[in-house]
Amino acid sequence: MRKPTLQQRLHAKKRSQAMIIGVTWYTAETWAQVKASATDPECFEDSFEKWEAVAIAARREFQRSGVRALEYRIIPQEFSAWCALHGQENNSTSRAEFVSERLSAAYNQ
Repeated sequence: MRKPTLQQRLHAKKRSQAMIIGVTWYTAETWAQVKASATDPECFEDSFEKWEAVAIAARREFQRSGVRALEYRIIPQEFSAWCALHGQENNSTSRAEFVSERLSAAYNQ
C-alpha cells in the first residue's frame, strides 16, 4: 500500500477540519430525565459524573483529530416533542439524529 502524497494528506486534513459533529450534552438534571425515559438506559454510564468524563474525553479526541465537536444540550421536553412528531423512541439513534438535525438547522441559517 502506497503512502498518500503530501497533497492528499493536506486535502484530507482540510476536509476533516471542515467537518462539524454534534455532541449530545446534558446537565445532571437533564441527563437523569433523558435516561429515565430512554428505551436503552444501558447505553448511559452509571452516573452523570462518569458520563461527563467520557463525553469530555470524546469531545477532546474529536478536536485532536481536527473535527469540530460542538456541544448541543438536550432539553428533555423538546426532545420528547421531537420524538413524538417523528414517531421515534428515546434511544441513542434518535438522540444523535435530534442533535444533528438541530445543529444543522442552526448552521444552515
